Amino acid sequence: MSELDRAELAAFLRRSRARVRPADVGLEAGPRRRTPGLRRQEVAQLAGMSVDYYIRLEQGRGPRPSRQILAAIGRALRLSDDERDHLYHLGGEIPGPPVGPVRDVRPGVLHLLDRLDDTPAMVCDATYEVLAWNPMAAALLGDFSHLPPGERNLIWRFFTDPAARARHDAEGGERFARESVADLRAAAARYPHDAGVRRLVDRLRAASPEFGDLWAEHDVQVRRSASKRLRHPLVGWLDLDCEALHDPHRDQWTIFYTAAPGSPSHEALKLLKVVGTQDLTVGDRS
Repeated sequence: MSELDRAELAAFLRRSRARVRPADVGLEAGPRRRTPGLRRQEVAQLAGMSVDYYIRLEQGRGPRPSRQILAAIGRALRLSDDERDHLYHLGGEIPGPPVGPVRDVRPGVLHLLDRLDDTPAMVCDATYEVLAWNPMAAALLGDFSHLPPGERNLIWRFFTDPAARARHDAEGGERFARESVADLRAAAARYPHDAGVRRLVDRLRAASPEFGDLWAEHDVQVRRSASKRLRHPLVGWLDLDCEALHDPHRDQWTIFYTAAPGSPSHEALKLLKVVGTQDLTVGDRS
């Protein structure tokens, strides 16, 4: 551990909080907001800690924060990697790899998703939790905004939601089942102390005997780019290239679904852009 610098930590927290807009974290600014950036209560809520504890940190009179607390504050304040390391130094900790999957997505990646209006694209963490997506991904796979964050997991949906599984052909579904479980086991080994990873595995084992059998095989395989055959309720079957680009600093994957130009699947994607989601949500069981 390094030395805790309470005064500099407090000043850095105040500056960082003032810089984050409410819209950046999904909050409404409201007409009566006078505080630049986020309120202290909002940061505490986003970081999952008590308001009093966070206020004391900003006032330079709090106790030494743990690595978990610093990581939560870094996520709440949307800090960059360099800013996160600086926060750790000020808090008396040595920067290191995250103790669990990182949930915040780089702003540049979010801007890229927004600009891709003809290509389904999304960002997943190491456990297949969907963190961000564009309208075309919602049109192809269903609108994840209709689900709470804990249900936006591709592995959870595949093993527990027949409608999600039915989007795969038989061969592709079997391949996804094996590869995703093997990839999740690798992630569990990278984050052995993360409660969220353990909770996801426990939920899947309880909900799906098939998952439990595959988990017991102890296969390990890291996700790679692949070809997929997916069925859409309106445009039918699509043969897609699934390109997965890895961000090693956040252990996140940006996934693009593309089709060969001039192919029937490419024409189907064009139609999907016009059709949009049309109320086809991921929770639809019809």
